[in-house]
Amino acid sequence: MNNGHRGSSSRRRRLRRRRQLMMAACCLGLVVLVLGTVLIVKKVKGTDDEPVEVAAEVDVANEEPEDGTTVEVVEPEETEDTTDETDAEDPGASTQSEQGASVNVEDIVNASNVGENSTTTYGIDVSKFQGTIDWAQVASSGINFAMIRVGYRDSTTGEIKPDTNAKYNMQEAEKNGIKIGAYFFSTAVTKDEAIEEADWVASYVAQYPITYPVGYNCEGFENSISRQYNLTKDDRSNIAIAFLGEVYNKGYTPIFYASKNEMASDAKWNTSTIGTKYKIWMAWYNQDSSNLATGPSAGFKYDMWQYTNQGTIPGITKKVDVDVAYFGYNGTETAKDTSERATASADVEALMKFTEVNETVTAKSKTNLRDKPSQGADSKVMVTLENGQTATRTGTSTSGWSRVVYNGATYYAVSSYLTTDLSAPAQSTAPAEQAPAAEEAPAQAPGFKTKFTDVNETVTAKEVVNLRSKPSVTDADSQVVATLSAGQTAIRTGINNEYGWSRVEYNGQVLYCVSSYIKVVE
Repeated sequence: MNNGHRGSSSRRRRLRRRRQLMMAACCLGLVVLVLGTVLIVKKVKGTDDEPVEVAAEVDVANEEPEDGTTVEVVEPEETEDTTDETDAEDPGASTQSEQGASVNVEDIVNASNVGENSTTTYGIDVSKFQGTIDWAQVASSGINFAMIRVGYRDSTTGEIKPDTNAKYNMQEAEKNGIKIGAYFFSTAVTKDEAIEEADWVASYVAQYPITYPVGYNCEGFENSISRQYNLTKDDRSNIAIAFLGEVYNKGYTPIFYASKNEMASDAKWNTSTIGTKYKIWMAWYNQDSSNLATGPSAGFKYDMWQYTNQGTIPGITKKVDVDVAYFGYNGTETAKDTSERATASADVEALMKFTEVNETVTAKSKTNLRDKPSQGADSKVMVTLENGQTATRTGTSTSGWSRVVYNGATYYAVSSYLTTDLSAPAQSTAPAEQAPAAEEAPAQAPGFKTKFTDVNETVTAKEVVNLRSKPSVTDADSQVVATLSAGQTAIRTGINNEYGWSRVEYNGQVLYCVSSYIKVVE
């Protein structure tokens, strides 16, 4: 019995040791499990360049204990951070669960095929109001690009019309290595009209290499005579967005143009909305331009800055808008339509309006026939018409010029030196040629010697007109003081019908402008 008792005690001691070993093994297994799970969480929270280490720790965690027990590890989703449970109370956190469509923002705002870069580039923007431009001289100035007005919607009739020098300007800018952008002056009153304008622009420029953006320009909408007068800010902004979106759909980079005061704090446009998707072209004058590469702080992001409308540049006789763009391009775009295009000619009558006539004229004594209605350096005397020789006059301008056809070619002559009296004898002494150039009073009656008949009427620009300190464009002291756009008004206090000038009061100043570029407000 004693031996039996000792044997029984020995068996109990062995069972206790087994149980202790099994408990130790279980504890060891639990320790391995806990450590493995902690390491998984730690590694998943780490950076994306640690996938091998995460996999290694997962392998350890999945090891089976020696007693054959299987441990299942549930791996957390890599996109979910579970370390801070209080994020559920953050209203911003709930928006993270909804994921929008994958969008490349650069593809929205930039349709360039040659690659856009962050280089600061310098340019000008021009229209027919700059007259006939010598683009070879412009290129010699070193500018990188030109934003060219291609058309506008008539503020009265609503008809879309091309800028009569647009194709010539695009053709010559391209020929002289200047990258081209474009813009359209809109008076659209619906989104459908805006889309119509964008489609028209895309068709009109299709044969030219448009590298820089295509712009939407809308001004004068607060004047009571504007088609857009009754539109709200939201209406105008949605119309602009419709234009810009259609420009992008046609394969061009869109840009929105407006003044700084109209855009700041969403004053007249929903700039904060437009600017999130499209480039912004800001006009803001009289700012510090000593560091153009930085530009002034406007309170919103802009991509191009028109910093003056009083620039001078070789090849352009008129003042010109000057721009700096905070982007450039790695090359020049190819035209969308590569078919052969017709050669464009300059519209030498862009700065004045001719009334059509059909009559035979001769010189009172003799007069020069020029290639354009101007006596400036860019005008050439092509032939001299003598008394007794005849030409066909096809147009007259209130600026004092006649358009004539002589020997099958079209020329321009000073109207006061022509007569329809073909039998009139030649004047015994021929006066020196004196005549108004485009927008110019005659040399024998310069500046304030011009006589004005007093009137009192409200006028606005048909499109855009310069307001000058004197009724002349050649006098050195005649300066462009302001620009009057369609919809803006001035009081006309005097008119000279002989030479085509008006005297106006604008913002408290007495200024002068070409009569043919303004109209009376009904």
